[in-house]
Amino acid sequence: MEIRLILGDQLNEKHIWFTALDDNVCYVMFEMRQETDYVKHHIQKVVAFFAAMRSFARKLEENGHQILYYTIDDPNNTQDLQKNIEKAINLFNAKKFAYQQPDEYRLDKQLEEISTQLEVPTKTYDTEHFLTTRDELKTFYEGKKSLVMEFFYRYMRKKHQYLMIDGQPEGGSWNYDKFNRNTWKGGTIPPPYKPDATLAKEIFPQVKAAGISTIGTFNADEFLFATTRKDSLAQLDYFCTYLLQDFGTFQDAMHQDETNLFHARISFSLNVKLIDPAEVIEHAIAAYRKNNDRISLSQIEGFVRQILGWREYIRGLYWKEMPQYKKKNELNNFGKLPAFYWTGKTKMNCLKTSIENSLQHAYAHHIQRLMITGNFALLLQTNPDEVDHWYLGIYADAVEWVQLPNTRGMSQYADGGILATKPYVSSGSYVNKMSNYCKGCSYDKKQRTGENACPFNSLYWNFLDDKREELRGNNRMGMMYNLLGKINPEELARIKERAYQIMENPDAF
Repeated sequence: MEIRLILGDQLNEKHIWFTALDDNVCYVMFEMRQETDYVKHHIQKVVAFFAAMRSFARKLEENGHQILYYTIDDPNNTQDLQKNIEKAINLFNAKKFAYQQPDEYRLDKQLEEISTQLEVPTKTYDTEHFLTTRDELKTFYEGKKSLVMEFFYRYMRKKHQYLMIDGQPEGGSWNYDKFNRNTWKGGTIPPPYKPDATLAKEIFPQVKAAGISTIGTFNADEFLFATTRKDSLAQLDYFCTYLLQDFGTFQDAMHQDETNLFHARISFSLNVKLIDPAEVIEHAIAAYRKNNDRISLSQIEGFVRQILGWREYIRGLYWKEMPQYKKKNELNNFGKLPAFYWTGKTKMNCLKTSIENSLQHAYAHHIQRLMITGNFALLLQTNPDEVDHWYLGIYADAVEWVQLPNTRGMSQYADGGILATKPYVSSGSYVNKMSNYCKGCSYDKKQRTGENACPFNSLYWNFLDDKREELRGNNRMGMMYNLLGKINPEELARIKERAYQIMENPDAF
């Protein structure tokens, strides 16, 4: 008998493991406090993972596979990965143990250590999900001075021949990002796809009864995470049919009254491997080919870039830079994350809206994460450890391999420029440009000082002034430092005084 471990984000029905039935194989899956408690997660994240895991286990059983599954409240569940594995091996008198390589460094090292302590031999397998190997990005950038994503994206386009014609990018350009920065002025948006939430509704009280400490709220009627492969594919198809035609144009837009806009909402399904990047890309390109009268090249390229370029790039960078990446704090930021990140109770409308949406839905799109919550945390000079914990906990799609580089690198610039070419900070002008948040705000987006001045404004200029030493060699910041130099000393002193007031007590704003 061979025991094969399946982790909660390894729900790949197409894996080679499942191509044939074998009476000498038992698959094991565990819902564990080890995983629910290492950071405080959103209730919908915990529910979504458990629902997806249970649905996957049931599917395996229906297909004739043997499975041992410990729910969170199973008295046989030790809540410890090594003990559960050893228990399963002893229960079945197994002679072999196998697992798929985890995508999280912590679990990768834990399973390596567990394997050395087992009395049976261990075999590891690839998850058969990504379009790159763990080390492919590291090899690609070897000898290069910077890790600019665009070059890796072009390499991936050529390698997989997506949107390519005779060795050249379709349409003549590799990237249509300049067409993907429009604001949403209002109009009719198709509602998001509504997956089946029956199992999620059943699991919610079990999670509460288990005493797991969580954040956010749960409402089955608003639960938008597909937890089966069937629903995940339906959600993808819905996006390609109704939303892809406007995705690229408005992918960076934010709006007071719209949580989802034209986003696909498939990141959870992708990250637990209910669907894979190749089929997502190919399904979207097929929709573009069939409907190119309404789906333009800039829409499909913007979507493909997110999956083929950014997602694979982030995963490769994670494995290239870990474990030291998790400790990087190159801007020497040590501030506390405001309490309102856990409540949404702030007078700043952009933050209030983005955080309340996150607490209600365990979701926010990439610009809300980067340029609202992330931007403000960086301007406050928050300890990146605290920012990491918040992002990892609050979003259902947050697993460390994707969360950590996006947060510590892209959002907080704590890696000193390994990922991003400059800090992604802005004053209130960017928020006003890309959203209508400022219209409903207590603060004046144009003012730098005074009680009614937008806190982003003074914090922005103060950040530039405080971080001169750390950023002096960054050529992309030259223009902003030239503008900073034109602010007279008296005004800069007032700006910094206002900024320090905010930094000392951000929950008062």
